[in-house]
Amino acid sequence: MNLIAIVINHHNACVELREALHLNADEAVQFIGKIKNKIFTEGFVLSTCNRTEIYGFPAAPSISGGDVEKALIEFKGVEAHHDNFNFYQGSEALAHLFSVISGIDSMIVGDNQIYHQVKDAMLLTEENGFSGFLMKRIFDTALRTGKRAINETLINEGAVTISFAAVQLIEKIFSGLSKKNALVIGAGETGEIAAKHLRERGIGSLSITNRTIERGEKLALKLGADIIPFDGFKNRLHEFDIILSATSSKDFILNADDIKSAMKKRGYSPMVLMDIAIPRDIDPNSKKIDYVFYHDIDSLNIIVEQNLQKRKAEIPKVKEIIDEEVKAFISWYGSLEAGPTIKNLRDLFEQVRAEEVEKNINRFSEDDREKLEIITKRIINKLLHHPTVELKKIVELNGSKSDDAAEKINIIRNIFGMDKPKE
Repeated sequence: MNLIAIVINHHNACVELREALHLNADEAVQFIGKIKNKIFTEGFVLSTCNRTEIYGFPAAPSISGGDVEKALIEFKGVEAHHDNFNFYQGSEALAHLFSVISGIDSMIVGDNQIYHQVKDAMLLTEENGFSGFLMKRIFDTALRTGKRAINETLINEGAVTISFAAVQLIEKIFSGLSKKNALVIGAGETGEIAAKHLRERGIGSLSITNRTIERGEKLALKLGADIIPFDGFKNRLHEFDIILSATSSKDFILNADDIKSAMKKRGYSPMVLMDIAIPRDIDPNSKKIDYVFYHDIDSLNIIVEQNLQKRKAEIPKVKEIIDEEVKAFISWYGSLEAGPTIKNLRDLFEQVRAEEVEKNINRFSEDDREKLEIITKRIINKLLHHPTVELKKIVELNGSKSDDAAEKINIIRNIFGMDKPKE
């Protein structure tokens, strides 16, 4: 199978180069237009913050991965070295794609976002007419592989980011968040991710405070949260069961006395403090106060590392699934025969013939209608005679398991749109 994959990712390129070669949705569509039918007959373009990958079936035997590499570099107008790219072919290209969608090739092992990113990229590819008979089959197999990894292993179980670890720990402390009030201090990337996790986990009430009020308001609007002015949030600490802080302050934002005062006003109802800032935002002496549950980034890192190790232990199980799916695909590919395509082609022509006869049947007399059926069927048989003979020759000359035979059959199926969804 002559599937080619050209890959630049976090394994072989720095973040600056990955950013420079990243394709947003509009650029991906433009790039597909650039390589479609010129370099690849059909293919797939995936681009995320950590990778840009292009898969496809060459439009000519002389085309190689280097042609795709050159096209991408010219399209983005950047300088990149050949060593920054990895090249895969055939079953290795398949296995790599399946590793990506399963999350075992991600910077964070078991990343559950990548499945949806790959799925979205596949939809974009299909919408722009870049996927044919073979690519669609690859898509189906890749999606099934990703689902199997999720359902049959623990590859994406447990928190492996500080923000998510903090929220999961809060959930364990309170046994549910639906009746709890939370305050997130800081509307930067870390604070935003933590706030999103809180919202997704069903927090009862969510409030945001940030030094720059505009940024805080923007995040609050996005998450349906309340905004609290930064210069007055300390006066309202007692209202919250959960305080999660993630700012870039050089000094403590909350000291132990601030927490003591809030706890008195709360009647010492339990409060969770999650300090996920570097350097810390909350005085660690706060953990000495009764009914205060304090955690900083060090304690959360222990949880993250434990979960990462558990995920890494699942990698061999995911690889077994990938091996199974690659072998199944290669077996299917090798079994491609002319017979089913000949039948599909005849069925397609017969459907068109029957529809047109039915539309125009009333224009003919009763005596001529039988003749119309016979004549139109003869026309179809004559039109299909040569293609049928040639399809059979493909297999006889090349063998049903040859790449050449499979590619020619694939071309015929694409030309006549045999695998397009019925309208």
